[in-house]
Amino acid sequence: MFPLQLLALIFITPRHDVKERRRRRRADGRTGRTDGKRELVLRRGDLLEVPRTLFTHFGIYLGGGRVAHFIPDIMPVVSSDQRRIRQMVTNSRLLLGVLAKCGSVRVDSVEDFAYGSEILINAVDQVCSRPALQAEEVARRAEKLQGHVSYSLLWYNCEHFVMYCRYGTVTSFQTFQFCKTVRKLLLSRHVAKATAVMGPCLLLYLGAATTCSALLAILLPFLIWMAS
Repeated sequence: MFPLQLLALIFITPRHDVKERRRRRRADGRTGRTDGKRELVLRRGDLLEVPRTLFTHFGIYLGGGRVAHFIPDIMPVVSSDQRRIRQMVTNSRLLLGVLAKCGSVRVDSVEDFAYGSEILINAVDQVCSRPALQAEEVARRAEKLQGHVSYSLLWYNCEHFVMYCRYGTVTSFQTFQFCKTVRKLLLSRHVAKATAVMGPCLLLYLGAATTCSALLAILLPFLIWMAS
C-alpha cells in the first residue's frame, strides 16, 4: 500500500492548503497566473497548467468550462461502460494507468481539472520557440485526440499532448529536465570512480572473478567516465 500512497502524493495534490509555487506576476486577461482569488478569463484553445506536488499537469481549454487533458487511466482498458469511464478518475485508476502505460484524453470541468490548485494560462508561450497555432486549430486537435491513448510517464504524457495541440511538436520540458537531472546524478566522475573501486571489490567478495566479469568491471566505469 505504501508505494501506491507515495505515487498518489506525486500525482494528486489535496484541494486544501495549496501553497503558492510561483511568485505572483502581472498578467492580462489571457496570459499569466490565475487562482481562486482572480476571475478566470479563458478562451477556446488556451493552454492551462496546474502545479502538482512534483510536476505540472496540462490541458487545453475547449470552451464552456471544459478542459481536454491527458491522464493515465486503467478504466478504458478494463471496462467498456462509458458511464464508469466518465466518472472522475480516482487515485487507484490513475496509478494503475501509470503502471500499465494506459491513458485517455478526456474532457472534464475546469474545477475538476484544477483540483483546487492555481491555474496558469498560456505560460508556455513565453518559453517555447515555436509560435502557437490558431486557437480553433488547437482546440480541434485536442478534441480529435479524445479517447484511449497509450501513456508513458516520460515519453508521452500530458505535456506532450498539449505541446502537440498548441505548437505542433511532441516534446516535454519536464521530461527533459528529469533526464538531465538523472544524467548528472548517474553519469558523473564520482560515480565512475566509485564503480571502479566497488566493482572489483564486489567480484572478489563474491568469488566471481572471471575474465568476463573483470572486463565488465573495467569497461563499465570507463564508459561512465567517458559519458560524464
